[in-house]
Amino acid sequence: MSVDQKDVVDVVSRSRETGDVTLTISDHLEWDQPLEHVFTLQEKINSYLAYIESGQVWEQCADAKEKKILIQVMFRFAPPAGDVARFLAIANEKIEAAGFHFTYSVPETEAESGSRE
Repeated sequence: MSVDQKDVVDVVSRSRETGDVTLTISDHLEWDQPLEHVFTLQEKINSYLAYIESGQVWEQCADAKEKKILIQVMFRFAPPAGDVARFLAIANEKIEAAGFHFTYSVPETEAESGSRE
């Protein structure tokens, strides 16, 4: 499962301590075509929001209705600054406005470009 499979939720996990739900997007794509990459990521985020808002998430996590929901993107390659960073900031604002949470991270070797956790 990965970012380019837009109608699949890659990973659903729960915090043992809080019971919060994390929906993880696995993004393995390089940034050699940033516009196409952002479009693919945007579609995947939109499908995650539809999954949450339709109530499908509660089919897997019925006892978590009062818990926090986090959409997390795990990048293999650090997103570039500029337009991509602006997209991620806007995605964060929109997801937070919808009542959910958003974060992304990159592997340690890619962290110099800036991860958000």
